[in-house]
Amino acid sequence: EIYTLSLHDALPIFEKGKLAALLGPSGSGKTTLLRMIAGLENPNAGDIFIDGKRVNDIPAAKRGIGFVFQSYALFRYMTVYDNIAFGLKVQKADKTYIKKRVTELIELIGLKGLEKRYPSQLSGGQRQRVAMGRAIVRNPKVFLMDEPLSNLDAKLRVQMRVEISKLHKRLQTTIIYVTHDQTEAMTLGTRIVVLKDGIIQQVDTPQNLYNTPNNIFVAGFIGSPQMNFFDVTLKGNEVTFEDGNKLMLPEAILKKLNGKEGEMTLGIRGEDLKMDAQNLELYKENKMKAVITDTEVMGNENNLYFQFGGCQAVARVSKYEISQVGDEIEFVFMPSKIHFFDKETELTICN
Repeated sequence: EIYTLSLHDALPIFEKGKLAALLGPSGSGKTTLLRMIAGLENPNAGDIFIDGKRVNDIPAAKRGIGFVFQSYALFRYMTVYDNIAFGLKVQKADKTYIKKRVTELIELIGLKGLEKRYPSQLSGGQRQRVAMGRAIVRNPKVFLMDEPLSNLDAKLRVQMRVEISKLHKRLQTTIIYVTHDQTEAMTLGTRIVVLKDGIIQQVDTPQNLYNTPNNIFVAGFIGSPQMNFFDVTLKGNEVTFEDGNKLMLPEAILKKLNGKEGEMTLGIRGEDLKMDAQNLELYKENKMKAVITDTEVMGNENNLYFQFGGCQAVARVSKYEISQVGDEIEFVFMPSKIHFFDKETELTICN
């Protein structure tokens, strides 16, 4: 069964029981979309279906939605227990059921022993768990999470990502998770919806978004450091960069291009610019040279920056590659990892 958001062609985006991430920069429409699904805002056009039922005219309280806000939105004068039980009490649920349900849930989300504490006595991560517990307790059809981890420090965000993933596996409930953090989206989402200026750019698995982006925006937004982009001219099997460097394409890529020639954008990720002896020998006819202008030592890897093709490029290399600023390097493009995009539409020509 599919939760369908009607966008032009009623594209099925949110599958039942899955965790879908809404990913995009600030102002792309992520939270607005979430609020429309929740019933807190009305769409100007189109329909929203939950469980096959059109919900546009159904009030937020009756849509079966559990909402976890960025700000937690806890009642500061209520204990952990009372905060989580609040929704069931409003529904006038049986007291025995409330006690059993809330007690089980407190243990499930790792807050056993903290039942009588108030929000001011909890850490950020604990407050977030209370907010999640309050949403879960009513067994909603869909959980909506609006950047729930953005107020936490880096270490706690990693821990909470693991907790949310575990919780989703246990509950098997549909979760729609809004974030501008691609790491959160890639690690949590079974599907990711990439938004820009209110328009869906691509809906896909994390791996497909990374390996086969639909356009330049997705290619640049997914991945860190972002994909390298070069303005090039293709004629026959020869690619010419703005600075005069040339690259010869193998027949396999030419077949994918299907005769396309002229000006276009070439994209390649930093890890696919190779500097090791084996690849330098294997692709020696396309060996390039550049001088390093900056480095980033990341611990488990290094990023090397240099001018090439008329712009700054970056190679993502092993931590054992110790080139320094001012060193001349040799590198090759991995042919199978090259992307081509149309200059005007910015859509992919060949992945």
